[in-house]
Amino acid sequence: MTIGQNSVVSVNYTLKNKSTGEQVEQTSTEHPFVFLFGTGGLLPDFEKNLDGKKKGDKFDFFIDAANGYGTRQEDHVVMIPIGAFQGEDGKLDEENVKVGVTLPMVDNDGNRMYGQVLEINEEFVKMDFNHPLAGQDLHFTGEVLDVRAATKDELDHGHVHGEHGHHH
Repeated sequence: MTIGQNSVVSVNYTLKNKSTGEQVEQTSTEHPFVFLFGTGGLLPDFEKNLDGKKKGDKFDFFIDAANGYGTRQEDHVVMIPIGAFQGEDGKLDEENVKVGVTLPMVDNDGNRMYGQVLEINEEFVKMDFNHPLAGQDLHFTGEVLDVRAATKDELDHGHVHGEHGHHH
């Protein structure tokens, strides 16, 4: 079976920053990346480069930043008043709010997003809400481990069930 719309795909890959060669992420045959192909949940260029491949096929492709996680946006780096991070006692939760930590936040419209703490001072916490891979050209290498047709339940739920997938 070849990879196409509504197939469940299992891949093992290494992701590197194309410019620096730094490894960003790596899966393994024991813990592969398993996904439902063609549902819009992945980078379009990632799927485009896997479309039509079959079990055992190797892949090696690049996705530029604009087609990956976008370019870094300086307006996504914001200063949030320190009060937003203080408990009822008026003290900062220093165990969880510290430079380098990524925190879940909610915007004014109730949308969940994640921001990395860049700096903390007496008045503000400076946070970066850019995707961690924003501005990076990506290099994927790997192998297709398995391809199968998605079940009706998987299609109805929009995600993979079973081993390495979602369990209800």
